[in-house]
Amino acid sequence: MTTFENFNQELASIDMEIAWFQSRYDKVGPGGTGADYINCPMTREQYEAFVDALLAGEKADFKAWEESTPYFDGCLPIEVMAMRGRETLRHGPMKPVGLTNAHQPDQKAYAVVQLRRDNKLGTLHNIVGFQTKMKYGAQTSVFKLIPGLENASFARLGGIHRNTFINSPTLLDDQMRLKSHPHIRFAGQITGVEGYVESAAMGLLAGRMAAAELQGRDLLPPPPETAMGALITHITG
Repeated sequence: MTTFENFNQELASIDMEIAWFQSRYDKVGPGGTGADYINCPMTREQYEAFVDALLAGEKADFKAWEESTPYFDGCLPIEVMAMRGRETLRHGPMKPVGLTNAHQPDQKAYAVVQLRRDNKLGTLHNIVGFQTKMKYGAQTSVFKLIPGLENASFARLGGIHRNTFINSPTLLDDQMRLKSHPHIRFAGQITGVEGYVESAAMGLLAGRMAAAELQGRDLLPPPPETAMGALITHITG
């Protein structure tokens, strides 16, 4: 995920005469205000130029052993989405629906790039849905084509990584142990959960179960009606 930095709280590196604050459909999420995203609008011509630059941008090469690894469709690099059709991004992370340009309310944007706050101070924002395998130099030049980000200061540039999972329903029991080798436990994302909280939860459970076993106790999994119980039931059931 590409994140750019604003060196003061006035969002100095974003042109707020072009961009504006608004959540899609003014939706108020937990702890939100209904204006929790910065929106950067594009005309059709700007969108077409952006897609051209995405497709032409230099990409990082995969290693030979990575070539056969498929992408997760829910988290595709933006250039891969663009390769699937020129309108794909406009119906995905750059969809313009539910937004009204505060500077030009009568003009409908052809596409919109959204930025989300990345730290409590509001000095960092990341570009929503912009996973990419473009090389860093290409990212900087391509993303500065986004209206409002022409002078953006980038704190972190994006990248993709491979996630590896085991077939937990087949391999693990409800104590997170390998059925074939019960002295081995698995924990975290490799068990098949997705997300930081979920991965930490599986680590916590596996650790507590291992500690209980060492103490000669049985620690039953949490009830399936609970959040953590539902997770372990899903991956081992």
